[in-house]
Amino acid sequence: MTEELQRKTTVVNRWITDLAPVGGGYHGSIFEAVNYSVKAGGKRIRPVLSLAVCEMLGGSEEDVMPFACAIEFIHTYSLIHDDLPCMDDDDLRRGLPTSHKKFGEALALLAGDALLNHAFEVMSNAHVPSGIAVEMIKTVSHAGGIWGMIGGQVIDMKGADTYEELVTLYRMKTGALITAAGQIGVIAAKSKDESVFSAVSAYTDNLGIAFQIRDDLLDVLGDEQLLGKRVGHDEATGKRTFVSSLGIDGARMALEEYTQNAKKSLSVFGERAAFLSALADYLLQREH
Repeated sequence: MTEELQRKTTVVNRWITDLAPVGGGYHGSIFEAVNYSVKAGGKRIRPVLSLAVCEMLGGSEEDVMPFACAIEFIHTYSLIHDDLPCMDDDDLRRGLPTSHKKFGEALALLAGDALLNHAFEVMSNAHVPSGIAVEMIKTVSHAGGIWGMIGGQVIDMKGADTYEELVTLYRMKTGALITAAGQIGVIAAKSKDESVFSAVSAYTDNLGIAFQIRDDLLDVLGDEQLLGKRVGHDEATGKRTFVSSLGIDGARMALEEYTQNAKKSLSVFGERAAFLSALADYLLQREH
């Protein structure tokens, strides 16, 4: 599994390098700021998921990767904005100074804006049938918008008042793009089977919540050096999390439950889903 994850990550990083915005001129600083965050590393879980689902269903790398990279560009823009003083006010991201610490708030804001727009340019230029392209663009835009990531960020800023609202927050802010990543893998593979779409959606929906619960635990128990960002932020800001709601043991139980639910959703694929099942276990135990 580790070797296959590395292979897929290498494929993803090659495509991201090829598709990232490159340029210069009087506005050259924006290219520097954009690529500073895009190429700072990260797990690339979202595009890896897109590629894994597409390959499992017999689709091609060339059809899915422009859209998978677009999701990663949108994810990266969200991190740049999330770190700004008006949001979480973080100084470190992936072991490096956050974009606004490196380039100033104005250029960081514009770098995020540029990545969001660039994501749609990349999707619009993809060499796939127009109907499939529209369906994937629609999926990504919904996941990144008011009913997905941005809506979740709004809940996060005001704070979740109940456990149910907390689950909704995680499903939207973190989970929406993860779910979309799996869904575009299905669409790119040209699968018309609704049961396949439902199974992948259930897998990624549960995986997205599990991913954020693991982040909650790492914010309490993690190693700041491994994480590349400060720990204890949630408690310091009084943010409701699975740990504050259920305690460490309860959060661990919830993490296990969502992970197992994700894996159960893959049963219709049999051995073809071995990598996706192993990936869920890997994310359950990750240390960064």
